[in-house]
Amino acid sequence: MADFEHVRKLIYEHAGISLSIAKQDMVYGRLSKRLRERRLKTFSEYLALLKKGDRIEWEQFVNSLTTNLTSFFREPHHFPVLGAHLKKLHGKSSIKIWCCASSTGEEPYSIAMTVVETLNSFNVPVSILATDLDTNVLSTAAKGIYAHDRIEQLSRERLNRFFTREGTDGSYAVRPELRRLVTFQRLNLLEPSWSARGPLDALFCRNIMIYFDKQTQYQILKRFAPLLDNDGLLFAGHSESFLYAHDLFRLQGKTVYELANKKR
Repeated sequence: MADFEHVRKLIYEHAGISLSIAKQDMVYGRLSKRLRERRLKTFSEYLALLKKGDRIEWEQFVNSLTTNLTSFFREPHHFPVLGAHLKKLHGKSSIKIWCCASSTGEEPYSIAMTVVETLNSFNVPVSILATDLDTNVLSTAAKGIYAHDRIEQLSRERLNRFFTREGTDGSYAVRPELRRLVTFQRLNLLEPSWSARGPLDALFCRNIMIYFDKQTQYQILKRFAPLLDNDGLLFAGHSESFLYAHDLFRLQGKTVYELANKKR
């Protein structure tokens, strides 16, 4: 139990992730793999290794304790909203979107597909920054290769337009012209400085705030607000609500927010 409390403290301080007591078995299961990999016998030895500041192991520690549940066009009601927003922005010289929990890439590529479908071109003035804390999933995302079961819910039209067959195992690769719209980078939302720069026209922060306590959530939202353009939109996950941060954001639609203090 003492080891688990130590792990909870470390992941909260480093990444802001608040682990409940109910996650104890999950934590032991995932970190046991790291012990075997490093040929360590006890969790105390493993925690001592982290205390020494082993950079590679810290990265693996964080990767082990982050959850990456995602799919193409997950929470589909957001994408028509993004499309309508893009139409309003049509003609703007530069459109910037940040997806701050990209996982294995399905979400930022869904954003990119929506951009191309809305503006009917791959040659668009749109840049999508896709970030995540987990370096393993970012590597998968950057490759843009997905097994058949990951893309089977996509329409035949989208498959033909945005993907190519990869090998003989039924996998598909994101077309280079779509991949060029997305830049993948590692980013920890608790770090004092971010690579993301405003003004942003849209910010997707979906299904990540549920891992933070309210105080941490508010501090992150406070940093989001200055990055958004005056008419920018913040997209949240279906189980997340930012109504408590009414001084920063106000609800515009179903889990879609706008700045509370917009300049008229």
